[in-house]
Amino acid sequence: MSYEKSVKKIVLAYSGGLDTSIVLRWLQDTYQCEIVTFTANIGQGKDIELAREKAELMGVKEVYVENLCEEFVRDFVFPMLRANTLYEGNYMLGTPIARPLIAKRQIEIANETGADAVAHGATSKGNDQLRFELSYYALKPDIKIIAPWREWNLRSRTSLMNYAEKYHITVQTDKRGATPFSLDANMLHVSSEGKVLEYPEIQAADYIWSNTTSPEDAPDKPTILDIGFENGDPVSIDSKRLSPASILLKLNELGSANGIGRLDLVENRFVGLKNRGLYETPGGTILHVAHRAIESITLDREMGHLKDELMPRYAKLIYNGFWFAPEREMLQSAIDFSQYAVTGTVTMKLYKGNAVVIARKSANSLFSANWVTFEESNLIDYNDKDATGFIKLNALRLRLKKMLQS
Repeated sequence: MSYEKSVKKIVLAYSGGLDTSIVLRWLQDTYQCEIVTFTANIGQGKDIELAREKAELMGVKEVYVENLCEEFVRDFVFPMLRANTLYEGNYMLGTPIARPLIAKRQIEIANETGADAVAHGATSKGNDQLRFELSYYALKPDIKIIAPWREWNLRSRTSLMNYAEKYHITVQTDKRGATPFSLDANMLHVSSEGKVLEYPEIQAADYIWSNTTSPEDAPDKPTILDIGFENGDPVSIDSKRLSPASILLKLNELGSANGIGRLDLVENRFVGLKNRGLYETPGGTILHVAHRAIESITLDREMGHLKDELMPRYAKLIYNGFWFAPEREMLQSAIDFSQYAVTGTVTMKLYKGNAVVIARKSANSLFSANWVTFEESNLIDYNDKDATGFIKLNALRLRLKKMLQS
């Protein structure tokens, strides 16, 4: 296969793991050009500076390692949470929501360094290749994209291991001395794929869950906490105001200890394949439940129902990689508008895998005990007899249908 020799400089999304280390070496050998590596710290929980050291050892002169945690939570996670987003009813999109941020910064670095190409280590069977590349093209239409998994002849994990051994690339192993599961981690979640997880009929072993305590082993005493919201976004825990990343970090800590946020899912990839993944999203799960609770008392009924109708489309756009598409931005505008009164406090009980709402209050609450009470009320705007006409009008088409069929 021939490769474009006109490429002068490539910005690689580089994690420092096995796959992207092999990608880095392959790009150096194949394209014979300058490589810039970019490593985003989005809360993956490991020493991010190791990626810098590995890149420099492999001869990279321009190495970018940046902390994007606050931007990630503020500008990507929280906007998604405002929509109560779940893909296929379950998945909180921890991996998909991170890709557009990484791609955005890659393109910015390409502009800063004069690079004419970008590259990623996403496989040819997965969704991430779409999420990266659709974002690249949306932000820089003329960018050259290099996707090694669609170009090289390394078609299996075994061939990757052999390549790593040939070029003395360090291979990480798990506690059992084997190559680990395919992991993706950031501040929102940890996901595990591959190996025995490729067989959905086999129960996942306990050791695969790396980010949460087993619900059976969680404390016998529940954790009670208050989450404060302003305009749909969480702003405080137990009345203490925190930054977006600090809020998610604290809720991850509490949720993980209480066994919250585990999901064993078989999902439908955009490319047409089904895939099994184990997802751990402790803080995000707590926020999802709490946000729906504060919306339940502050959001107009029809606005809330419309949001629920729009959410699956919005989730699908993010899952498939269309964060920068105009239709996602249009939906985001509608979602954000709906949050103008979503302000207040939700009290949560965390207990053995469950995130339970036990109270909610807001100065903007649309709930009125005086209106909904079963006791006698002197409200002049609600006449019990009005229900008769309301019911008859709504039953009219049903009555006509039955009479015409008789």
